[in-house]
Order: sequence, then C-alpha cells, then structure tokens
Amino acid sequence: MINLFGLDLKLFELILLVLFGLSLFIQLFYYFFFYGRLAYYKSPNSSAHKKPVSIIICAKDEANNLKKHLPSILNQDYPDYEVIVVNDCSEDETEQVLEGLKKKHKHLKISTIKKDEKFSHGKKFALFIGIKAAKNEWLLLTDADCYAETNQWLFTMQKSFKKNTSFVLGYGGYEKEKGILNQVIRYDTVFIAMQYFGFALTGIPYMGVGRNLAYRRSLFFESRGFSTHIHLNSGDDDLFVNANANKTNTLIEVGKKSHIRSVPKKTFSEWAKQKRRHFTTGAYYRNKHKFLLFIEPFSRIIFYTALILLLIQWVIPELVIGTFLFRAMIQLTFFKFAMVRLNEKKILLSSFLFDILAPFYNLVFLLSKKKFSPEPNKR
Repeated sequence: MINLFGLDLKLFELILLVLFGLSLFIQLFYYFFFYGRLAYYKSPNSSAHKKPVSIIICAKDEANNLKKHLPSILNQDYPDYEVIVVNDCSEDETEQVLEGLKKKHKHLKISTIKKDEKFSHGKKFALFIGIKAAKNEWLLLTDADCYAETNQWLFTMQKSFKKNTSFVLGYGGYEKEKGILNQVIRYDTVFIAMQYFGFALTGIPYMGVGRNLAYRRSLFFESRGFSTHIHLNSGDDDLFVNANANKTNTLIEVGKKSHIRSVPKKTFSEWAKQKRRHFTTGAYYRNKHKFLLFIEPFSRIIFYTALILLLIQWVIPELVIGTFLFRAMIQLTFFKFAMVRLNEKKILLSSFLFDILAPFYNLVFLLSKKKFSPEPNKR
C-alpha cells in the first residue's frame, strides 16, 4: 500500500477517487464540447464568385523543396491567383529554380531579399515583403516544404471566403513514413488540429498553422501585422491569429481536397526543438486560451496518476478499470473521427499510447522552453 501524503488511508483513497472522477469529467467535457465538433462539421457551400487570391511562400535555401513541391501550388485549377515566393537571402540554387519555374508559370512572382550582414531578420520580415507585394485582398499562406494534395486546394479553401470572414484555418498534415517518431508527429498534428478546429467552431479561435492559413490583406495592415510580437523569431501564424481572430470573423476548412502535406522532422532532437519553439510562442496567447489549453492535458496527468495509485491500492478495481476503458473508448472514437476528416491513417492504436504520454512529454517541453533560444531566421 502507498500513501504519499501521510493521510489516513481511507481519506487518501477518497481523494484519489475524487481526483480520478473530476479529471474524467473534464476530459469528457473537452471531447464532447470541443474536440468532437470536428466530426460533425460541414464545410460551407462553394461561393458563386471565385475571389482572386495571392498565395505567399517564404523560402530560405529551399531549392530542392521548391523544385519538388512548388509545381503543386502553381498548377491549381483556379482562374485568378498569383503565387509570390519570397527568396529570403538564399545561398543555394533557390533563385535559379524560381527563375526556371517562372518561365513556365506567368502567375509566379519572385520577391528577393538580399543578404545584409548589418541587418538580421526572421520569417516575419519575409512574410511582410510578400504581403506587401500581393495584389489581392485574400492571402493564402503555405511553406516551401509543403505541397497541395490536389489541384483543388485553392478552390476548396476559398469556399469560406465570405463577406464577414477574415480568417480561414486549414489543415497541414505530415507525410506518412516509417518509425515511431513519424507516428508521434502525426498524432501530435491531428490532436492539435482537433484543438484549434474545435475551439474555433465553439467561437474561441486561438491559432492557425502557417502551412495552410488564409486571411485578408487589409486586416494585416489594419492590425499592424506582426508588430506586437516582432521580437519573437516565431509566431507569424498562431500569434497573428490569436491576436485578431474571433467568433464572428473565423471559419475553418477541413475538406480532404483542402489539405496540405509537408515533410516531417527526421530526428527526435529536431522535433523537440520545434515543440519547444511552439511552447515559447504559446506563452504569448491570451490568458483565457492558455487556461483552456492547460486544463485538459493537466487533467490527463491527474487521471493517469490517480489511475495508477488506485490500482496499486486496489481500490474498487472493477470501477476504476471500467472507467479507464470507457474513457479510452471515447478517446479512440473521437480521434478516429478526426483521422477520417483529416485523411490520416494508421495512428489510431498508437494514439492510445501517445494520449497517455503526451501530457508528460509536453510538460517537459514546457518547463524546458525557458532554456530554449530559437535561432535567427528559424522557420
């Protein structure tokens, strides 16, 4: 028997049961009120008028990715759009690749930032240059290592470009590869999508991903762009959404033809660095968003800790195990719904394990973010 706090054994077991039940209630609330909304969401009908769109991509030493992935963006089945690629101080063959593609695609525009040893900058400056060069009101952002899964990506994303809409949040997934790291990355991507899509559908939009994000050019300049967080090397997507999105001006698009795919990290250290960078920007979210994002994973830590202690104490084992299995069924069901909507495959069973581990390793990333200093120009 274990009593970590020196309490009377019956009182200790009662406290564990209360914490176990309360944490379960919190998780069920999040799944049914937030995460489950993605399963039942219906995309809006296509707009009768296809609005002109400017697609913006920032590229720093991305010659290979541009050669491989940019054609999927340039060959969209859409009547009126431009693709602006900002060549951000590249030292590889990015310029030559872009010039070669421009000869075949007249709607490709190139903005070049020359390297200046006296002036260092991050992706936000490159994005600003691209946005300033755009001629259209609607901007659609993606990255150089991303590709559209179909030539209907632009058409599908623009279905949500309504009169009162300022933001459209899309999905950016990662390629399926072998190995446990790839499963962790794709699980993490799906779960985060369940969060930001679910919160947006509840009227609490708090972030979007720069791999697939649309907003109005006029809003960018009216809200002074990235000025409130220009000192950070990241946050060009989520912090801009967090500061300006609300329940009346934000829609989502999750149709399978609207998806973007990108190349996942190859090593755990690269992925861990990316996660710590995201937690660094998360510290600048609105307080209500930080609170809502903290409660559910914290409740999972309490739930699984209480579960283990209750089983060690062998307190009402049938009820405890039954509750655990019930909770697992809910988690797997809603995660499966999300996988179907987001066209993700073969991570359902592993999601059960990652659901247990994620709050703990994310807590480690959160606590270590203060020691993390993103490199300049980090994408």
